[in-house]
Amino acid sequence: MEDGERDRQMASPDDSPDSSPPNPSFRITPRNNFLRTISTKEPSFAQIFPPTVSPPRLSNPTRPTSPLSSPFHRFTASKTAAAAATPAGSEASYRCISSLLKKDGQILSIAVSSNLMYTGSEGNVIRVWKLPELIECDRLKTKASMAVALAVSNDRVYAAFADLKIRVWRRVWDGSLKHVRLGTIPKTGGYVRSYLAGKDKMVKHLGPITFLAISTADDILYSASVDRTVKVWRISDLRCIETFPAHPDTINALLIAEDDGVLFTASDDATVRVWRRDLHGGSRPHSLIVTLPAKHSPVKCLSLSPDNDVLYGGCSDGYIHFWLKGLFSGQIQYGSCLQGHTHAVLCMASVGNVLVTASADSTSRVWARSQDGQHCCLAVLAGHRGPIRCVAAYHGGSTPSSSGGADGDGQLGIGDDHDREDGCTMICTGSLDGVLKLWKVTSSVNSSARDCSAKAGTDYFEL
Repeated sequence: MEDGERDRQMASPDDSPDSSPPNPSFRITPRNNFLRTISTKEPSFAQIFPPTVSPPRLSNPTRPTSPLSSPFHRFTASKTAAAAATPAGSEASYRCISSLLKKDGQILSIAVSSNLMYTGSEGNVIRVWKLPELIECDRLKTKASMAVALAVSNDRVYAAFADLKIRVWRRVWDGSLKHVRLGTIPKTGGYVRSYLAGKDKMVKHLGPITFLAISTADDILYSASVDRTVKVWRISDLRCIETFPAHPDTINALLIAEDDGVLFTASDDATVRVWRRDLHGGSRPHSLIVTLPAKHSPVKCLSLSPDNDVLYGGCSDGYIHFWLKGLFSGQIQYGSCLQGHTHAVLCMASVGNVLVTASADSTSRVWARSQDGQHCCLAVLAGHRGPIRCVAAYHGGSTPSSSGGADGDGQLGIGDDHDREDGCTMICTGSLDGVLKLWKVTSSVNSSARDCSAKAGTDYFEL
């Protein structure tokens, strides 16, 4: 009874009797029998993130599934209540070209950099894969388990584990790919000295870390946690330089706009908050600019279009809300929402004009954004037998994008011409069923079609 009451309190951003309560956030229940390896020595993902399940939003009980290695399929979305309308002449061919199952248990995080991809699971191994072949080329082993978040920048890899610590590696080439362990955040000695001196008793997060993000321009690492705070770590010496309470509820995702350094945070309080960093070192280095409401539904993930013009927020009710930069400088305009998923949207990735969303309904959806800002659902990728926790995508020779980890900054340097063809998007999905899948989606959209998703709204938020 006490646990249930606490979950209901955490899910509500407003305790006033007149407010509309949000849908409960999706968390994995231990009753689900996914086909995966379960470790009996370490706590499971469900034990760290308490189980509360939101009911399906749509009434369709059936969905298509594909075998582990499926032939090409053709998908043409129609204008229904379950999906955004697709213009005439819009279709996509998709294929699951690889499906891997390791003895690591649930796949919890993905990060990509150059031609490498890192995957974290509930085990104590982070696997390194070579793209686009998806061949394992290295392993990062630790004593801790459950790599719940990953971030990669330049030659450094950051991984947050269930013990509330972040491990750091450096990627080196010595005839073959190797990773050298650099240290742990926070440093044990520095944490003890700071605590005894009374300077900073909040160096270590008080709850599980949920997300990592890197600002390459400022050379800092952000970490978000269930404890409702965001911590800022200086990469040069791995020290905490700032801690600020960002939301009244669990923080699920972080995102940094590299063009202006703005920080976005998403939370179970059903809002996205926008923060600006004071480069002059004031008393509050990060100041809140604006709060974007998400229609009373906890926001589980964030994604930003490559041109930084569209911000997406995936919610626990299955909707994807998006915001646009206003016509005037310093404004954010609410655009609309994308409908299709029946359960919580847990992760997203943007590449080019394509948005990939993955959900607890075990499917991924591929959306195309037209020049006039309209969105069309091109494909529904089905095949996993559990919620999809993380996703990465890349288009031809572009920089891969991922959710469940921060993006790298290198260019994809390998791949045959077949994978670089126009309209071809490569998508990698990691699920709580323990399976890692690689998909190829080839789209063909009639550029003259204009009947897509709902028209944009007119709510502006001053920055």
